[in-house]
Amino acid sequence: MAIINFGGVEENVITREEFPVEKAREFLKKDTIAVIGYGVQGPGQAQNLRDNGFNVIVGQRKPSPSYEKAKKDGFVEGETLFSIEEAAERASILMYLLSDAAQIAVWPTICPCLTEGKTLYFSHGFGLTYRSQTNIVPPKNIDVVLAAPKGSGTSLRRLFVQGKGINSSIAVDQDFSGQAKEKAIALGIGIGSGYLFETTFEKEVYSDLTGERGTLMGAIAGIFEAQYNVLRKNGHSPSEAFNETVEELTESLMPLVAENGMDWMYANTSTTAQRGALDWKNRFRDAVAPVFEDLYESVSSGNEARISIEKNSQDDYREKLQEELDEIKNSEIWQTGQQVRKLRPQNVLTEQES
Repeated sequence: MAIINFGGVEENVITREEFPVEKAREFLKKDTIAVIGYGVQGPGQAQNLRDNGFNVIVGQRKPSPSYEKAKKDGFVEGETLFSIEEAAERASILMYLLSDAAQIAVWPTICPCLTEGKTLYFSHGFGLTYRSQTNIVPPKNIDVVLAAPKGSGTSLRRLFVQGKGINSSIAVDQDFSGQAKEKAIALGIGIGSGYLFETTFEKEVYSDLTGERGTLMGAIAGIFEAQYNVLRKNGHSPSEAFNETVEELTESLMPLVAENGMDWMYANTSTTAQRGALDWKNRFRDAVAPVFEDLYESVSSGNEARISIEKNSQDDYREKLQEELDEIKNSEIWQTGQQVRKLRPQNVLTEQES
């Protein structure tokens, strides 16, 4: 492990230089890895493991669009693509990558397949952290590990193809074999992670749920809407309001922040922008801090899990969800966004460049 200083705090991280994919492949050479579920994380993790030379099969409900997608991605029915039950029986490592709600529903099918010595893998700590609500309680005679990419499955695959990687956290809940941590590392490297950092199942889900509801999706969407609406209320056109609220941030500033950091961004803007950002940053921070405190308490108390489980298990959940998603899709800000994206210049090479 490498000891890295993160802003004055030292952490142990595992890099691909220390634990290369060849070492991971050798460590798991006797294992059959079943990716259970081919929805959000399944496709990226399954394809990356396969392309890295691991023995991978997919378990997915048939018929379903996800089953057909797995076939299109090169998994062969009866050879590397099976029903959930058959894949779970064949595998020594079960990567449980169904949605949280589906994990609860399918658990009675999966649990009998977890015979002594097998490994149960998660990419989210929800099922185990809230086991009193999910009833997901693994047998004691297996390893239970986690590798959680800090990004979508689509991004995991896209960056892998580009030769890059998304950073992932790893954790061990049960170490029956005495090698559970090494398995977590090998699987984390195998799926194409940039580097790995240690956590626990509980901390992973607390940070993940807070992030999703906070800066990654909930908070940023709310901030976008608030600024856009204020600009529109004060007479700015939809195009101007959207470009100043979303397009400049996502297309220009955030890529630079990702490359160089917010400190660099502050140092490389106009003095007017610097002054205004510095004057208003702390006001925004202090205004939203109580909301984040409430959010974290709701996550750590299990309240957010309860809400998710209750709503996701309702018979008409998908219909109600679609209504909420359509409300966002059909709002002026994101209808404007559709048009703005169409107007982006295409990456057309000049004759000299080509």
